Amino acid sequence: MRAEVLRYLENYRNTLLARHIIKIMSYLNKYSPLHPHQRQPLDEKQVENSAGGYVYPVSIWTNLDRFLVLGTEGGSYYAKEQDLTKENVDSVKKCIAEDGVQVVERIREISVSGRAPKNDPALYALALAFTHGNADTKRKVQEVFCDVARIGTHLFNFVAFVDGMRGWGRSLRRLVGEWYRSKDDDALAYQVLKYQSRNSWRHTDVLAKCHYGENRGIYRWIKGLDTDDRTVHRTRDDGTQISTTYDATDALPELLAGYEELIRTQKRVDIIKLIEKHQFTHEMVPNEWKDEIDVWAALLANMPVMATVRNLGKMTQIGLLKPFAASVETALERLTSDAIKRSLIHPIQILMALITYRSGTGVRGSLTWEPVPQIVDALDAAFYFAFDNVEPSEKNTLLALDVSGSMGSGTVAGCKGLTPRNASAAMALVTARTEPHYHIFGFSDDFIPLPISASDKLTSTIEAVSGIPMGKTDCALPMLYALENKLEVDLFIIYTDNQTWYGDIHPKTALAMYRQEMGRPAKCAVVAMVANKFSIADPSDAGMLDFIGFDTATPSVLSDFARDADIS
Repeated sequence: MRAEVLRYLENYRNTLLARHIIKIMSYLNKYSPLHPHQRQPLDEKQVENSAGGYVYPVSIWTNLDRFLVLGTEGGSYYAKEQDLTKENVDSVKKCIAEDGVQVVERIREISVSGRAPKNDPALYALALAFTHGNADTKRKVQEVFCDVARIGTHLFNFVAFVDGMRGWGRSLRRLVGEWYRSKDDDALAYQVLKYQSRNSWRHTDVLAKCHYGENRGIYRWIKGLDTDDRTVHRTRDDGTQISTTYDATDALPELLAGYEELIRTQKRVDIIKLIEKHQFTHEMVPNEWKDEIDVWAALLANMPVMATVRNLGKMTQIGLLKPFAASVETALERLTSDAIKRSLIHPIQILMALITYRSGTGVRGSLTWEPVPQIVDALDAAFYFAFDNVEPSEKNTLLALDVSGSMGSGTVAGCKGLTPRNASAAMALVTARTEPHYHIFGFSDDFIPLPISASDKLTSTIEAVSGIPMGKTDCALPMLYALENKLEVDLFIIYTDNQTWYGDIHPKTALAMYRQEMGRPAKCAVVAMVANKFSIADPSDAGMLDFIGFDTATPSVLSDFARDADIS
């Protein structure tokens, strides 16, 4: 498909570009003298973006949402990761100063709903709120902490973030300690075994910070103490050494006792029996057993959706997943619509799994495999299941993909190889599969026809977009394209990083031109693919609105926006 796109582009540029430019110039000659170039401010509300063009600044609260969903890992074309992170941290701090409780509520909402590809931005923002917030904000953090830090990895990441921001006072020890206290023995044992360390933190390190000395068997196991030893030694804040002796010792939870047996077992048949009995996850199984087909078969029987998606390559490489094998059907059951929606797995995680699995090569190491076609197809379908249910607007929708140079750099949510340009193509397919009346095209400083339809596969679509030569950025082109071709558009959806600068007129002016010339109250949805502070959408225009790329709620809210439904 990539070669087809390149041939199409070459023919297009050789035979049609001159005619398009002549038509566009007729509009520009009419309007350009009356309106400034994109390198000049259109009104007093505009600010200079990183590319030297003038756009509108988004509110600190919009910036907060962008950060929580998109993060800053990988940076962007115009901003290094460190600089982009600093900009977002400063904006989050302003939100905390204005209304810290609202910030924490927003963090919880986006985290719990699974709208973000990664939970790290939410955990970082939560650490900022606990560090810089007032008393009410800190109480709110305590209220939602276990909702946001749901698993051991989340706990370790939060601890790593907050440890770099502040000291370990009583309030922080109480906050983190509550994560352990809130779980019964079985739930805590599962977390301790499945998530044993992250970011150089282990449970024993965290408990030491919390000054734990409770006589609970699981804590003593974490610390590596003999469960028959009733004395616990700890250090106070002032450095004083104290010891506490308890009268009795709690027994180990069944899962921990089973794990102790698992790591001592030498026979494969016994390993499998223990996996089946205790439903151990692959993280709990010693590495020496992880090349055994029978062991992975036992693990797959109760493997959650997320773990299944992440381990498809390994299970294929060892021969468990292969054509006509019954285990393939088991894996496919994890990728059905109901299973995907219950799991709250994010579409980006499925997309990255699809790209990696189809390639037959692991992102790290030398793992290789021969992909099973049915699994590739199931992952492609599962990507769409992971978004919220979308009611089609039935409106004429023009999907405009910014394929300029800046969109080809950086990553979305820190996913290696997933640029804003590639990600926007995947997002556009979600709307194209929902809306019956759609048209997709690309733009940079020229029109870029994209022979992409809703029936295309995700991987071929991404490859096609990746092969387009990069250019400068002119976000006015979608409206000029529709005007030139007399297209009756109800909604323009522009996927961009908002770093427009090249055009003779501003996107807002082009939209006004389109509305006037065509006599249609067309709307413009701007889908941000980078967590920066810019937008081409005029906040005073009710027909222009900002959205966030790869927020799982975006396609449904876009449909509501097109239908004039309430999206508050």
